[in-house]
Amino acid sequence: MTLKIHIDESAAPYEQVRAQIAEQARSGALPVGYRLPTVRGLAESLGLAANTVAKAYRALEGDGVIETRGRNGTFVAASGPAAEREAAGAAQAYAERALRLGLTEDQASAAVRDALRAAYER
Repeated sequence: MTLKIHIDESAAPYEQVRAQIAEQARSGALPVGYRLPTVRGLAESLGLAANTVAKAYRALEGDGVIETRGRNGTFVAASGPAAEREAAGAAQAYAERALRLGLTEDQASAAVRDALRAAYER
């Protein structure tokens, strides 16, 4: 991962970090699952305050570009076609599990609709 921060630009440093990571994730330069440096590590390498990088990471996480997995670190999240492939895999696993549980197609579909409604209405 290569980032360049220009202090003399009109964009705030955290915004530059956010925009560059987002662009690299979208372009595939940072592949899905790529582990990002720690906040402190990236801040040191860029000569920025840790809070500046933390703010960029929070914005990226809010946008769904990255995901934090607790102590395991921060990773590039699935998006676009990669997210659709991951969702398709999860749906296939669910369908197989519902079948093993003896649910009818209508029961399995109802469970999915309820879960989606609950998740998207937050």
